[in-house]
Amino acid sequence: MSARPARLSSPSRRLAAIGAVLALVVAVVAAGIAIAKNTGGSGKDKPAAGAGPSFDPNQATYDKLEQATSRRKDGDPLALGKADAPVVLVEYADYQCSYCGRFTRETQPELVKKYVDAGVLRVEFRNFPIFGKDSERAARASWAAGRQGRFWQFHDEVFAKLRKGDALAEDKLVDMAGKAGVKDLDTFRADLSSAESEAAVKKDQEEGYSLGVQSTPSFLVGGRPLAGAQPMKEFEAAIAQAKAVKEAAGKSGK
Repeated sequence: MSARPARLSSPSRRLAAIGAVLALVVAVVAAGIAIAKNTGGSGKDKPAAGAGPSFDPNQATYDKLEQATSRRKDGDPLALGKADAPVVLVEYADYQCSYCGRFTRETQPELVKKYVDAGVLRVEFRNFPIFGKDSERAARASWAAGRQGRFWQFHDEVFAKLRKGDALAEDKLVDMAGKAGVKDLDTFRADLSSAESEAAVKKDQEEGYSLGVQSTPSFLVGGRPLAGAQPMKEFEAAIAQAKAVKEAAGKSGK
């Protein structure tokens, strides 16, 4: 799991990114991430979140966090799955993060096959560059690919292997965009360097900082924090719990 550098913006601006309600959950999320940080991202030690007890006194807090961070927008190019899926997994990731790549190659395909395709899970990606200009350029490039409907293809191409530094130079990103099926590479270049791409990445980044995200990859599953390249069973447990909470709420009419 990758360590986080110094924060990039003021606490007040970070919190303003997703609303005052998140002030209630910063401590909870930070605590969950701190626990998972001890795993080193390997997924072999104690996870940040699991199935847990059937009753959790923090559930109301998780519900508020899920509502505040899950965008659920139809046609969102950085999302997989139905907008009304019962469970949303939000991922904060950096393209130079080796553990983010591991999740993309090993775990995400299983999640898509088992849960996204079944209509249970929606995955929403957040660009969270923490390793400087190369990471920020790659993040903007992924957003630019999304403008032409090829975000996930480009995302998977970049994460196909660990890429750092010059491997994420603009010309290399353009080459990867071509391989990912981006048709108009001139427009891709322009979008990559645009103020719109910078603003989109900054929005995701500040959302993560407002939650207390300190490392990549970090996840929210139904509002519950889960950090690091955890094994598939931990995601399964988190999804099952979030789904059970939604079903119980539906039966109670909430």
